[in-house]
Amino acid sequence: MADAKVIPFDEDRPRRRGAGTRRVRAVPAPAPAPDVLEPASGADPEAAADGASGGAPGRAAGGDRPAWDRRIAGGLAFLRRRITGDYEVDEFGYDKELTDQVLMSLLRPLFDKYFRVEVKGIENIPAEGGALIVANHSGTLPLDGLMMQVAVHDHHPAQRHLRLLAADLVFMLPVVNELARKAGHTLACSEDAQRLLEAGELVGVMPEGFKGIGKPFGDRYKLQRFGRGGFVSTALRAGTPIVPCSIVGAEEIYPMVGNAKTLARLLGVPYFPLTPTFPWLGPLGAVPLPTKWTIQFGEPIATDGYPPEAAEDPMLMFNLTDEVREQIQHTLYKLLVQRRSVFF
Repeated sequence: MADAKVIPFDEDRPRRRGAGTRRVRAVPAPAPAPDVLEPASGADPEAAADGASGGAPGRAAGGDRPAWDRRIAGGLAFLRRRITGDYEVDEFGYDKELTDQVLMSLLRPLFDKYFRVEVKGIENIPAEGGALIVANHSGTLPLDGLMMQVAVHDHHPAQRHLRLLAADLVFMLPVVNELARKAGHTLACSEDAQRLLEAGELVGVMPEGFKGIGKPFGDRYKLQRFGRGGFVSTALRAGTPIVPCSIVGAEEIYPMVGNAKTLARLLGVPYFPLTPTFPWLGPLGAVPLPTKWTIQFGEPIATDGYPPEAAEDPMLMFNLTDEVREQIQHTLYKLLVQRRSVFF
């Protein structure tokens, strides 16, 4: 594998379509067949069928078809669209239908049952329009970004979708590359981020990058450097608010007690973690610890009051970056004091 490299988010440069990425042609989806009732995005198919009938659970509209029959019909219709290509993707490769019906369903048990994520401050995310969500990054593997994506989708009243910015390495890995694109992730460059924000999307960024997820366990919950303020510059150009986000619980899922740097260089990865269970227990050591998580979204920081040239002011970049970082760090400390236990 080639050496992994991170695209600096604070540099304005065109988006690369390098190895592992591809453009997908959007194909208009046909109208659903009259006898197939498909649930709305993020809705439970059984609940949708029950709600349509207004009668006893397990029966569909009109009481003539059971809910499981409707679920099977919906599933078959979904498979037909995937096989025939009758589904839509945007210019970045984002597949909303696949994300809602498959990817979110796979992540939801991890979110609800395993990490038992508690979400706070979701009302600070606007109901419509663009916003940049800036969060701390940790956990050796980037599960925190995925859990944040589920938190926004499932707990926001508008069931909004979070488009995460990711490093080059994500799009160089087979399978991971395709799944990331379909889940709405894109390269961490200013051009992509600004286009998404101006289109009214929620964009998520974790400025610590590999420094955050690859830091040793002894430095847990200590924010690393946020770079030169590229995310602030992008938010100012788009005129969208910045929403700080603090995540507690991810630091302990893989306690990183060492880093095999030589092996990491041979594999072309930023670090090779050594934890109390990995690699000593083999594949079993890759199972994350079932810690209790809290994700808190802070009060948004407005950027629409600044003039267009403010995006080029280095002092303003520094001050706003420091404000976002301090708000995230302060909230982390506050949540840690309130936490009863790592696992409960």
